[in-house]
Amino acid sequence: MTALDALRAWTGRHWTVAVLTTLATVVFVAVPTAVLPTPWFWREIPTPGWAYPVLGLVAILSGLVAATYVRAPDGPGGRRASAGALLGFLAVGCPVCNKLVLLVLGYTGAITWFEPVQPVLAVLAVVGLAAALRARLRGATACPLPGTSSDSGSTDTRRTATPRAFDATGPHPVREDS
Repeated sequence: MTALDALRAWTGRHWTVAVLTTLATVVFVAVPTAVLPTPWFWREIPTPGWAYPVLGLVAILSGLVAATYVRAPDGPGGRRASAGALLGFLAVGCPVCNKLVLLVLGYTGAITWFEPVQPVLAVLAVVGLAAALRARLRGATACPLPGTSSDSGSTDTRRTATPRAFDATGPHPVREDS
């Protein structure tokens, strides 16, 4: 089973979470960064053209990663997804509107140092979120939940791990039959 097969096996609940999270990501990133103009936030520097596709990719990937948590709340990729979302926010934001950047670098530093780095942050955001999605989907295909069926119909004992009991002295397995 491949990662694409894992996506095909998603239920309506998975896709609902993916769509709602994608829309929420657009709102929570685009409004405060003024990529979408609102009466509450404005930009000192116009939004660069690359920010729109980056926002779309970050939102879609965030939605897909969030949907992987519907049936399997644990697993790899969480830190990469969080870092990717944060980098996406910083990448599309106005360099001189970000109070933290202004505090650290000042207005001139934000224009001179931070603005040229934003496309790199955008690439890192997309790569981080894509890596998180890949890790989450690979984890779902490598270890499906009990009760889910495989396309091949074979029973693979590596996929259904039996919980092991441990004694109070440490990580020494206790035999279940004793």
